[in-house]
Amino acid sequence: MAPSKTKHASQACIIPGGFTVLSLQYSPDSAARHSVFVKEHKVRAEKTSQRPLDKTLFAINIPPYCSELIVKELFSQFGPVKSVELRDKPGSSEHTGPKLSKYFTPAQKQGFKVGYVVFDNASSIAAAKSHPHDVPLVVSTEQQPVKTGIQKWVDQYREALIQPDKLQKVVDSFLQGYDKRKEEEAERKKKEAEEQQEDEEGWVKVTRGSRGIKARPHSEMANQRALHKETRKRKRKRKELVNFYTWQHRNTQKEHIAELRKKFEEDKQRIALLRAQRKFRPY
Repeated sequence: MAPSKTKHASQACIIPGGFTVLSLQYSPDSAARHSVFVKEHKVRAEKTSQRPLDKTLFAINIPPYCSELIVKELFSQFGPVKSVELRDKPGSSEHTGPKLSKYFTPAQKQGFKVGYVVFDNASSIAAAKSHPHDVPLVVSTEQQPVKTGIQKWVDQYREALIQPDKLQKVVDSFLQGYDKRKEEEAERKKKEAEEQQEDEEGWVKVTRGSRGIKARPHSEMANQRALHKETRKRKRKRKELVNFYTWQHRNTQKEHIAELRKKFEEDKQRIALLRAQRKFRPY
């Protein structure tokens, strides 16, 4: 992309909010112009993201016919461009989960976009902000033509057609990545299980981990298992103390039978005495 041959203005146009106005011209012979508003990206929460604060330019009102490649070509005249990201509305660049192929992502909305242009050098931000308002950025040139209208729609239709062999490659690649992530997750869980082993008393062995990670407390299930084991252990010890030898077990049974017979004879004598006294009324 190249600027038109319009006479340069003396200074840039800055509007309230800190935005610099950049003019876009579709072609060198086009009379209509479009305004794009840019300013330096300064969001403190994104210091560690893919948008460095001193090298990222935030742009709004980007027309629908400008793709990421076209925007990169337009802003390359201010310095080498590292990356361009177009979105429907401003937001964080953090992305969770695997990156999906175009076959499995919903179609983008057609409309004006906001963009994040990341330069290689911080000096490119100042160059873009000081660009004169009367010098438009030409979108479509002879060297880099931009398709619109029927030709653009035909190309979009052709790109939308899915080739079975390409789709199969994308699916195979995604499944391989999925299996790899599952294996890594299983390995991580196995490692955590090895670090937290339970002994026979039900206590959890906690090993030293990385800094900032708190040790896991005992769960309710682990506490119940420990209590159950302790109860069984006490009963087993009591039984072992009472019936330590076989002859002790036999003597205990004989003593129990003798006690039952003695109680039976006492009950018979008591019933006979009540009958003699005519005080026995069974019914």
